[in-house]
Amino acid sequence: MSRRERLADPTAAQESGGAADGVRSGTQDPESVMDSAAAPPRRRRRGLRIALTVLVVLTLLGGGGLLAGGFYLRSIESGIERVEAFVDVPEEFRPEKVTTATNILILGSDTRDPQSTSGSRSDTIILAHIAADRQSAQLISIPRDTWVFVPENQEGTYGGREAKINAAYAWGGIPLMVQTVEEFTGVRVDNVALVDFAGFREIVDALGGVEIDVEEAFTSNHSLNPDNRRSFAAGPQTMDGAAALDYARERYAFADGDFARIRHQQQVIKAILEKAASGGVLSSPATLNSFIRATADAVAVDETLSLLDFGMDLRHLRGDDLTFVTSPTEGTGRVGDESVVFADTEAADSFYDAVRRDAVDEILAAAR
Repeated sequence: MSRRERLADPTAAQESGGAADGVRSGTQDPESVMDSAAAPPRRRRRGLRIALTVLVVLTLLGGGGLLAGGFYLRSIESGIERVEAFVDVPEEFRPEKVTTATNILILGSDTRDPQSTSGSRSDTIILAHIAADRQSAQLISIPRDTWVFVPENQEGTYGGREAKINAAYAWGGIPLMVQTVEEFTGVRVDNVALVDFAGFREIVDALGGVEIDVEEAFTSNHSLNPDNRRSFAAGPQTMDGAAALDYARERYAFADGDFARIRHQQQVIKAILEKAASGGVLSSPATLNSFIRATADAVAVDETLSLLDFGMDLRHLRGDDLTFVTSPTEGTGRVGDESVVFADTEAADSFYDAVRRDAVDEILAAAR
């Protein structure tokens, strides 16, 4: 049964262990099992420390810089942690790969976020689509509260019903998250990277700060400052690592909550890419080395991803070639006692079909 059919058929949700209206008899709220559900093995979680997306390193070492630094990058790659992302994903249920484009699932958490109370979680979900011609990339943010069908985990203890998409990570680690995202989007995931958005602080400081244009003034009451407060004025400004992290993690100060946080995370990622690819960083061996090692030491990727080979493919990609998109939604609402984000099913089906076909013009049109 397709995603559309399952969401439209209440009996299908009930047969799979859930309830179409969100009232789940004899089951636990996804949020309530975050701490009690078996966390991914230590080997998987150890990689969630300082990292920003692997795309930063790959795009940074573009052109001649990559060619000259091939041996250096290979030495960095040898120390990067590997995770088993696809071991428990049933091949018979996976989408067919129809193009040579590459889709990387980036799972981000914020292990030091004072606003978070759950233990094993994925606070940020990004599907990075690298076009087959390697001339552009689209980073698609999927809100963590998106209400989707989560397949049953390997042990059969959780899942098999609708829930917030980030429950998949708590219930079955990386493989169940891969399976859930593939089920939701119909797009085959080729690689996985783990990042920790708490690492913004170290990454930004290694670059000497980044330029951010703040859309509206606000005050965060969950800051890294000793008094837990930090105020941001509207307009362009230079942020150090602590300020950038506060800016990227805040959601309670905004009427649109997690959607504002997604926009700000996208801003910071692009600002880091632009600063990292600037002449000043590339011409300073000390700054370049500090940035790459601060990033690469903490990145965890799946066992099949070669940073050197992939970096060669992306040697012409720069910040202006990246487009940030948010998965189509109908807005927020409630299912039982949970606040959730409802996917715009019709728009999402069309959008992810374009991603699956590598129809970049259609993907970009949806981003406008």
